[in-house]
Amino acid sequence: MEKLVIEGGIPLSGAVRIQGAKNAALPILAASIMASGTHTLRNVPKLLDIEVMLGILRSLGCGAEHKEDTVVLDTTGLNSTHVPEELMKQMRSSIFLMGPLLSRFGTVQVYQPGGCAIGERKIDLHLRGLQALGVTIEETGSTIICTAEDLKGADITLDFPSVGATENIMMAAVLADGITTISNAAREPEIQDLQNFLNAMGADIIGAGTDTITIRGVRSLHACTYRIIPDRIVAGTFMVAAAATKGSVTLEGVCPQHLNAAIHVLRRAGVQITVHDDIINVHAPIRPRAVERIVTAPHPSFPTDLQSQVMVLLSLADGISIMKETIFESRFKHVDELTRMGADIRVDFNSAFIRGVPRLYGATVEATDLRAGAALVIAGLAAHGTTVVEQIHHVDRGYDRIEEMLTRLGARIRRQAPVPDQAPVTGE
Repeated sequence: MEKLVIEGGIPLSGAVRIQGAKNAALPILAASIMASGTHTLRNVPKLLDIEVMLGILRSLGCGAEHKEDTVVLDTTGLNSTHVPEELMKQMRSSIFLMGPLLSRFGTVQVYQPGGCAIGERKIDLHLRGLQALGVTIEETGSTIICTAEDLKGADITLDFPSVGATENIMMAAVLADGITTISNAAREPEIQDLQNFLNAMGADIIGAGTDTITIRGVRSLHACTYRIIPDRIVAGTFMVAAAATKGSVTLEGVCPQHLNAAIHVLRRAGVQITVHDDIINVHAPIRPRAVERIVTAPHPSFPTDLQSQVMVLLSLADGISIMKETIFESRFKHVDELTRMGADIRVDFNSAFIRGVPRLYGATVEATDLRAGAALVIAGLAAHGTTVVEQIHHVDRGYDRIEEMLTRLGARIRRQAPVPDQAPVTGE
C-alpha cells in the first residue's frame, strides 16, 4: 500500500485553491440519472469515492468521462436498477442511488453500503422516508429491494437531521405526485447544492438550508450544466494545517459562510483569520491557545468531519481542551496514533481531554478512516522529524492529491509507492 512520508517542522506558506465538495458531488452525480440526456458537472474532484460512483453509474448503463475537474455524464443508456454489491461495499454514498432510481424506474435493488468505520450509520431513516412516499421495501440479508408503482407526496419528519436521508428523500420526492415536506431536515450546504442542482434540472424545491424542505412534484426533468460548491471540510483541513505549523496560508475559491463554526473555533484558539469574498487568509505565528470545550453537532454547529484535524491543533495548544463527539461513537480512533507522536489525550466515552504539549514527534502511524488520515498528515507536518502515514487510500477518498497541494505550500511530503516483493536469490 502507498504511504505518505512527511518531513515536519516547516510552516506552511502560500496560496492554495480548494477543490470541489465530495459530499456535494456524490448525491448530484446520483441525481443526474433522474433526467435522460448529457449532464456537464464542473468542479468535481478526482477522488476514489468519485471514481467508485462513476463506476456504479457505468455499470447501470451510463456513459461517464472525468477529465480534470469536469464530469460529462450521459444517462440516456441507463438500463439497470441493480447496483452492484461489490461497488456498494466500497462506498456508503452509493445509497444515494435509491431515490433517483425509484423516481425514474419505480424499482431499485441495493445492498447495505460500506465506507469508513467511524461508527453506526444505519439507513433506517432513508427507508422510513421512502416508505412514507409509497415505496414497498423487502430486505433479505444485506439485499434491499424497493418498488413503487406511484410515488406520492407526504409529510415526513426525521427523528434525526440525517444528511443522507434528507437528500435521498428529496430526490425520490422530485417526481412524486403532490407535495412532500421534510421536517427536521439536515441543513448542510451540500443539501442546498443538491436543491440548486435539482432545480436547475426543472425540480420545484424550496427550504434547503433550513429545517423544513418543501418539494412540489414535477412531471419530468432535463439534463443541465452545473458547478459544484467548494469543499468546506478540505478548506477547514488546510486552515488547521496552517495553524498547526505556525504558517500563513491563503485559501482561494472557498465559501466562507460554510465555515463559520470552524472559523469561530480557530479564532478562539488564537489563529488570525481574515475573510474577503471567496478568500480566507490564515495566519498563526504563535502557539495556539486551548479551547475549553468544542461539541460536534449537525450544521451549522461544529462539524464532526473537522473534529480529528482540530484535535491535532489542540494537542499543541497551551492548556487543556475538551472535545465532545456527538455524531459518531467510533471517531476517536486517531487518538492512539497521535499519542504515539507524543500527544497527551485521554478519552472518556464520547469526550476527549487534550492537554497541549510543546511539540509532536515523527512516527509511523496508520490512517484508520478519511478524516483521521487527514489529521495524521497535519500532525506529521507539525511534528519534529519524519512521519510515515500508512493506509492513505482512506485520505484519497476525500482529498485530491493532498501531497501536491501541500507541496505547493512548502511542505516536504511525498507519496511512496509500495516496494515490490523481492524474488529469492538462488545459487546453482
